[in-house]
Amino acid sequence: MIRWLPPEGMTGRIEHWDLRTGGTYRLVLTYRDASGAPGKSNPDEDIVEGRFVEVAPDAHLVQEVEFESDDPRFAGVMRMTWAVTAGGDGSDVVFRAEEVPEGISAADHIEGLTSSLRNLAALLERPGDDG
Repeated sequence: MIRWLPPEGMTGRIEHWDLRTGGTYRLVLTYRDASGAPGKSNPDEDIVEGRFVEVAPDAHLVQEVEFESDDPRFAGVMRMTWAVTAGGDGSDVVFRAEEVPEGISAADHIEGLTSSLRNLAALLERPGDDG
């Protein structure tokens, strides 16, 4: 996941990962250049505390995500569902985000998730790569 989830212009690291229903994780996304988009947690990072609400292998993943931030515009718990279904010659991946903090515009959210999906597609299309 760390190889595809960080949107363009960011790198990521996972500090804790327990992928099971009820499990938690901590993800740190770092901007390569934060001058145009300062981080939510500190000037160059977005730090996310997440909890897996439901893990259904080969079907969907439901998680609750909270940004570590002193800015009230990024407060609250966002619920994200990632669904995977068979489609054509591959799979369709759909992200659904609910209760998105007001500090994240719809355009920014869509741009970031679209970038992540492009990264995932590129990773899975590489011959001999297990993703």
